[in-house]
Amino acid sequence: MIKAILKSGLLLLSFTMVSVFFVSWTQNSNQTQIKYNEDQLLIQRLSELVAGYDNDILQEKYHQTLTLHGLYQTIGIYPAKRNGKVFAYLVEHIYPNGYNGDIRLLTGITIEQKLLGVRVVTHKETPGLGDKIETRKSDWIKQFAGLSLASPSQKDWKVRRDGGVFEAFTGATITPRAIVTASYQVLELFSKQGLLGQTK
Repeated sequence: MIKAILKSGLLLLSFTMVSVFFVSWTQNSNQTQIKYNEDQLLIQRLSELVAGYDNDILQEKYHQTLTLHGLYQTIGIYPAKRNGKVFAYLVEHIYPNGYNGDIRLLTGITIEQKLLGVRVVTHKETPGLGDKIETRKSDWIKQFAGLSLASPSQKDWKVRRDGGVFEAFTGATITPRAIVTASYQVLELFSKQGLLGQTK
């Protein structure tokens, strides 16, 4: 009787250990694949926002830790150079107040403090509503190219529902509001603190 119980216990323990191993292995494999996919998407987004640079923009990426969007975070900064001179920066940052949480963004800014554009790297927004911030779903996010702190004016840097000039999506205001706010705040950071210009 005791031998049978011990045998059953050892079999159960062995099965559990093997299961834990495979679950852990699968999770690690998936995380590696997910990270690779996110990196490839980031490279694609970089190419959508800036062209004509002659430096290794990925290798020259640097980081700064600061408060942005009310969140103490480490942002990634990609300097775009031509003939050794920076003409634009691409800022990888997190906006924490999307409808379903964090939105990871890439925002391009010229040294004249104009937006090259904004692209979403990852998000958890509602499919069919908030996901219209993706270029494969809609061209909505492309409207930010060429805008600055002065154009539109500060009071107009809002969705129409809040008295601004940016259209929201039907049935979804929080997500467009998040992108508008995030874009304005990155421009503010660039203009007030000049932190992005301190390449390392």
